[in-house]
Amino acid sequence: MKKKEIIDHIVGWLKNYSDNSGTQGFVIGISGGIDSALTSTLCALTGKKVIALNMPIRQFKKEFDLGHEHIEWLKKNFKNVESNTVELTPVLDSIEKQIPAEVQDFLSMANTRARLRMTTLYAFACHYKLLVAGTGNKIEDFGVGFFTKYGDGGVDISPIADLVKSEVYALAKECGVVENILAAKPTDGLFADGRTDEDQLGASYDELEWAMHFIEKNLHREKLSERQKNVLDIYTRLNKANRHKIDPIPVCKIPGDLR
Repeated sequence: MKKKEIIDHIVGWLKNYSDNSGTQGFVIGISGGIDSALTSTLCALTGKKVIALNMPIRQFKKEFDLGHEHIEWLKKNFKNVESNTVELTPVLDSIEKQIPAEVQDFLSMANTRARLRMTTLYAFACHYKLLVAGTGNKIEDFGVGFFTKYGDGGVDISPIADLVKSEVYALAKECGVVENILAAKPTDGLFADGRTDEDQLGASYDELEWAMHFIEKNLHREKLSERQKNVLDIYTRLNKANRHKIDPIPVCKIPGDLR
């Protein structure tokens, strides 16, 4: 893997896209995880304006602190980076008072958190003429659909969506991302019980990366271990269930003879 060359390629792509769109730079939601850490660093390397937002919603202190640590590292190393903390817990509290209790199941309200953050990112993007930079990697965006539609999936550009998780880690280390984030277990921070991504998915990113490669290469299932077969089943099930997020929005085409 040519890490430096890939970093330069993404940074050049980001800068060119922003220049061609007439925008001033990028706004990124910082979660304290590896994906947002790498994405924000790549955006900062363009030299264009970057706003890093920490948007806690009933957040675990550890997750908030990791995000804050990364933001401080960014601002120390890049003069073009500024930050803001937007406390969204009162907003969620207000919404919960208006939505009927029977609608407030666990997953619906977790997705509502992600959509509140998306709305906040676009408020900053609109005001400062910035692009919302997505933080999804290839496994999440195109493998198992592990994101919230119109939440963390609501972005303008996706600079790391062609990188699998192991590549994200490799590039983040190359960029000098702080060790605490490199060592942290991936989590979307949307659930009050602190569950990790692996808890939700039923498989690690390394396993899902293996499954994606296995299916893309059209390999045969003979001689696989029971765990490998199980991981393939998990990957296939999630990929099928989340096609509505992975594929473009369906458009009903009107036949010409009906117009």
